[in-house]
Amino acid sequence: MARTGPKNTALRVLVWLGVILAVLTAVLAGGTMAGQASWTPKLALDLEGGTQMILAPKVEGGSDITEEQLNQAVAIIRQRVDGSGVAEAEISTQSGRNVVVSLPGTPSKETRALIQASADMNFRPVLQAGPGAPVPAESLTPDDQLPQPTAEPANGSDVNWITPEIYKKFETLDCDNPSQDKQERSDPAQPLVTCEPASANSPAIKYILGPVEVRGADIAGSSFQLQRGAQGAVTNEWAVNIQFNEEGTAKFKEVTERLYQFYIAGGGQSGSDPKSQFAIVLDDQVISAPRSLAVITDGRPQITGGFTEESAKALSDQLRFGALPISFEIQSEQQISATLGGEQLRMGMLAGLIGLLLVVVYSLIQYRALGLVTVASLVMAGALTYLAIAILGWTENYRLSLAGVAGIIVAIGQTADSFIVYFERIRDELREGRGLVSAVENGWKRAKRTVLASKAVNLLAALVLYFVAVGNVRGFAFTLGLTAIADLIVVFMFTHPTLQLLARTKFFGEGHPLSGLDPKSLGAVPLYRGAGRFRTPADKPAAVAALRAKNTGATAEAERRMTIAERRLAERQEQLAGSSKSASKEGN
Repeated sequence: MARTGPKNTALRVLVWLGVILAVLTAVLAGGTMAGQASWTPKLALDLEGGTQMILAPKVEGGSDITEEQLNQAVAIIRQRVDGSGVAEAEISTQSGRNVVVSLPGTPSKETRALIQASADMNFRPVLQAGPGAPVPAESLTPDDQLPQPTAEPANGSDVNWITPEIYKKFETLDCDNPSQDKQERSDPAQPLVTCEPASANSPAIKYILGPVEVRGADIAGSSFQLQRGAQGAVTNEWAVNIQFNEEGTAKFKEVTERLYQFYIAGGGQSGSDPKSQFAIVLDDQVISAPRSLAVITDGRPQITGGFTEESAKALSDQLRFGALPISFEIQSEQQISATLGGEQLRMGMLAGLIGLLLVVVYSLIQYRALGLVTVASLVMAGALTYLAIAILGWTENYRLSLAGVAGIIVAIGQTADSFIVYFERIRDELREGRGLVSAVENGWKRAKRTVLASKAVNLLAALVLYFVAVGNVRGFAFTLGLTAIADLIVVFMFTHPTLQLLARTKFFGEGHPLSGLDPKSLGAVPLYRGAGRFRTPADKPAAVAALRAKNTGATAEAERRMTIAERRLAERQEQLAGSSKSASKEGN
């Protein structure tokens, strides 16, 4: 009965591993059938080619761009691209003036817009709002009934900002069919007539906005998350969080005090005075116009209301990466071929196959049939890694570069190391005279600490390399860390359970010479030696010496596999044995 428990546990673990593989395969198959995923991983710019855009920057106010501003532009555009999920993009400067953005494949409309969008982000109070369609000519407000300012505006929400010209522009603006012409940047100290484009959840809206009161540069960070209810429970509503710096916090507090008064005066309803709204404006276009439902004193407002996860993430990215005082125009755009091409990919894959073949040959020579467990474990690790990369390509737009392929090749040897450590611990236990079942369990206890320590170092190195590096080096670090995780899953959920089951078979359990676990060829000394004699500490070196003449190769291997402590003990025992023999001769 003692062997039944581990056997059943091993079977359950193998079943769970099969479930994981089945689920990953089903997820990828579902995405492929829906036309959103592919069975093959997405390739990066160096292997597939893509689109190259040359952006001409324009500094606010028309001044010349400085090197510092250009470097800031490159850094923030890289953040924008990474934040949109595009992997392995190349972003650089050209002639100290332009920014060159190279993206794998064909960038989406959203990605192109995010790259081109300037950081002219600001917050303006809403003065008036209306449907996006233009007012018919017969319904336009007569000139004598147009709003007439009566005094100088007292604050950003004062309706005296609305002049007859502003109101006419508001009535004739067509936000349902916006002009594609690039407009001149607005004056931050003057009111603005603009649109909020239609979305899946709402039609287009047009606004008259007051002057800028909080700049986008005052945003310290943003994030999105599921909203929490009054009792702290998580709801299904998404929210966007903003964090202002010290200056922005003070300004935002002052503005929300005023806007909240309009909200209260309107009865605290969602359809109350539009002057309770605060528009977030990017490139003179409203991306959101939330209503101020409270006075925000800590500089941490939360925007809610009808967000999906995708729209919340999009707004969060625009807020987080919008603090760049430079606008961009696409000067040229062209398709580019792969910088390395398919030949390099084939050579990289060939190198990986050669490395894998060498590991297989070594495993079969060194461990005989036990080496087949190594081969099966490598296949399982490869399947997990492949499925993970393909799914990440679909869900996170991850792309495999040649550096990433190199990380996978390096991981083949590291994965084999885990199996070798485990197998050698089992062999050590067999040399001590234990049966294979107990040798597997005791060897696992000794080996898993080493395996965990080794993989912890690999993961730490991959994480550090990923966060301190840029470009293709991050691809190498990512695959290195991913394969380390796959290795741990396979060692714990496949290699060890498989050996637990094999240890109970006749071929391995009885130590067949071709199993790789033959106690005799390993120089093992059984605990019970027959005729009422048991193994003593002195028997191990004595047995090794006795086997030297009979099987020099196996004995040398057994000596080589001894630990330092075991060798020192053997040396002391040999010295004691030699001293005993000398004393015996002298006595005779």
